[in-house]
Amino acid sequence: MNIAVNTRLLLHGRLEGIGWFTFENLKRVTLSHPEHQFYFIFDRPYHAEFIFSTNVHPIVIAPQARHPLLYYVWFEFSIRRVLKKIKADLFLSPDGYMSLGSKVPGIAVFHDLNFEHYPEDLPSAERWYYRHFFPKYAHKAMRIATVSEFSKQDIVTQYGVDPKKIDVVYNGANEQYAPLDEAQKAAALQKFTSGKPYFFFVGALHPRKNLINLFRAFELFKMQDKNGTMLLIAGARKWWTGEIAEVYERLNCKEYIKFAGRLSTADMKLAMGAAMALTYVSYFEGFGIPIIEAFRCGTPVITSNVTSMPEIAGDAALLVDPFDPENIEKAMQTVSNFPVKTDALIKSGFQRAEIFTWDKSAERLWNTLQKVIDDL
Repeated sequence: MNIAVNTRLLLHGRLEGIGWFTFENLKRVTLSHPEHQFYFIFDRPYHAEFIFSTNVHPIVIAPQARHPLLYYVWFEFSIRRVLKKIKADLFLSPDGYMSLGSKVPGIAVFHDLNFEHYPEDLPSAERWYYRHFFPKYAHKAMRIATVSEFSKQDIVTQYGVDPKKIDVVYNGANEQYAPLDEAQKAAALQKFTSGKPYFFFVGALHPRKNLINLFRAFELFKMQDKNGTMLLIAGARKWWTGEIAEVYERLNCKEYIKFAGRLSTADMKLAMGAAMALTYVSYFEGFGIPIIEAFRCGTPVITSNVTSMPEIAGDAALLVDPFDPENIEKAMQTVSNFPVKTDALIKSGFQRAEIFTWDKSAERLWNTLQKVIDDL
């Protein structure tokens, strides 16, 4: 069977949430199913690391789809022509976009519908595109995979999709994430914060990641801190808004906040493993991969009590109200001052991490593909 895959988010050295989902799952699925041919469709030159096996055939088509107008051209014209040319039996889209004009059966992976709940967080053109086309994609797809029970219910509620059409395919975490020994922790502290303890945030610096309230909580924490504790921020400033910048500039503790930019996986392992805690207090997530990465590292987690995060974290994290900086600060104080509680969280985190692996994710995603294949 010829299975075409939208792989435009497989970007060498720049994988983020959806990119990691695509990379880790396709690596396993293509190797496990040599009986099928997989056509990976890129919108720019690809890296050899993404050609996982001999049954993977790369195709590059223009234009580079990085703007709503170009999304439309790429999916409705370029993709449709390629699907016809290679005689695709099935189209898998790990970022949820479909080709509405194509008759090839499709599977869409919806990671979240944050744009339906917080449309103001997006530029107007992106906002219009998502809210106009994703309901159509939801009904066009033969099946939908999504990354949490929360997101599944959200799709049902927002778009009126039959829940029987939706499969939950949880994310996993990179196996490189593991506890550091004391020498490694000391080296990491020296590397990132000149030896000072730190709370850690990782993610695109997007409004929904809630940096504003994290900054405010950290400033409250610093009023009582005597250890020189820092806040280390890892991620690209693609969505850094005027409001985030304004709040940051008014802080009295700016010298204790360090922006590390985008980190390699090796550096991420070090930064996560040496942190006092991961402070992941988004106000909307479809899953939250850093939560599992922290669990694997033996790093305590502070995360939000809304959307998917309680489902993913279970009882292995301190859950906080993301809209209340004082509540976030209280959790930071708990991590800083109550080692018995922290040790219990770490132990629970190791157990929780076993639930979410990329092997299990790939198995679930293949089951979704198999359901469609069986119906063809």
